[in-house]
Amino acid sequence: SIVFLDTPVHEAFTSMRARGAMITDIVVLVVAADEGIKPQPVEAINHAKSANVPIIVAINKIDKPNVNIDMVKKQLSEHKLVPEDWGGDTVFVNVSGLTGQGIDELLEMIIIVGEMLELKASPDGKAEGVVIESYIDKTKGPIISVLIRNGTLKTGDYFVAGNVKGKVRAIIDDWGKRTEQAGPSTPVEILGSEGVATPGEEFRVVESEKVAREIIESKNKGNIVKEPIRKISLENLYNEIEKGTLKELKLILKTDYAGTIDAIKNIIEKIPSNEVQINIIHSEAGAISESDILLASASNAIVLGFNVPVLQKAEELAKSEGVEVRTYRIIYELADEIRRAVEGMLEPEEKEVLSGQALVKKVFHLSDNTSVAGCLVVDGVIVRNSIAKVVRGGNVIFQGPLSSLKRFKENAKEVKQNTECGIAIEKFNDFQEGDIIQSYIKTKISRKI
Repeated sequence: SIVFLDTPVHEAFTSMRARGAMITDIVVLVVAADEGIKPQPVEAINHAKSANVPIIVAINKIDKPNVNIDMVKKQLSEHKLVPEDWGGDTVFVNVSGLTGQGIDELLEMIIIVGEMLELKASPDGKAEGVVIESYIDKTKGPIISVLIRNGTLKTGDYFVAGNVKGKVRAIIDDWGKRTEQAGPSTPVEILGSEGVATPGEEFRVVESEKVAREIIESKNKGNIVKEPIRKISLENLYNEIEKGTLKELKLILKTDYAGTIDAIKNIIEKIPSNEVQINIIHSEAGAISESDILLASASNAIVLGFNVPVLQKAEELAKSEGVEVRTYRIIYELADEIRRAVEGMLEPEEKEVLSGQALVKKVFHLSDNTSVAGCLVVDGVIVRNSIAKVVRGGNVIFQGPLSSLKRFKENAKEVKQNTECGIAIEKFNDFQEGDIIQSYIKTKISRKI
């Protein structure tokens, strides 16, 4: 049997991969024959490759007139998905969701690839799986959607799913019918959880309620400590190369304009690197987002930003995932730092750490031709004398010292979240309502070699 897990929003797919839940065995990438490849399929390709999952391409809407299938194949070939009939190793199937043409062939190809991968699981023993979704039903209480990976789940089993536990009161199959048990590769909804579980968390059956309670208590007390996954950074890069543990440096590149990407790629490609291959696995114009961090976490990559802001949630996620994020305003500084990291010549550095963000609500023009932004702090803490970056339309338009910070008419050293304040930035008077002001603090980072 084949279970389809529809993930149109790539962040959901990546976060599950990043948490180590081996959910997907084969990715079916659906591309419209009349539209060709767009940014979202490109990201999906990068996520699938990072997860090391084989890809089958389904070219959809072939029933439409004047479609150009060869154009789609050419576009995908540029992303190293070369069709078998072009001498590559990627399976392509032409399909129509409207007429059903090619669907049988697609299913057959999925089965063939599955047989080649020798995908197997055992129905024996206690069930193990992964949480796909979780919510609260007004009449039934918390419900967890689980994909069983191994073993057999039965009514009455005690289980742990992340930080919640429960006893299986009912198992609902994908047809909405109750069943007494569910084996491997089966998606089910489970009633009996004591709370809502986080998607991507491990689900497993345990011996008793006592064991489940002990596991949860141990987690909450911090007795079970997961070893953090050691992520690559520019500081430890040379050391990893010397030890022979790193053969490829993976980068995610975000820039202010699409045209900047090729310029940076050309410079990076010229960096001499005999011992390690430098590979930009994803590049795109726009701010550094949670999706970039999740992809970097899943693929052990470093995120580089050129003249773009780091979103607050992305900054927080990077800390928890151990992902290194570096931002630059000069192209050659970016390339030179990578070169020095490869050569083991990095100097100890001062790193800019985002402390808070404020939204400009009103602009005040003073008599001395200066301007003050009336702001609301929306994240973290704004600090006086910090480095201020003005973000407009997703781009950093100015960077300079935060020269004045006031609460009402009083000077303030810092202003916390959900508090109003006045901000002035040295040599900048072009505030506009809706601007985001980011406050960065310089922190000395010792080398990790």
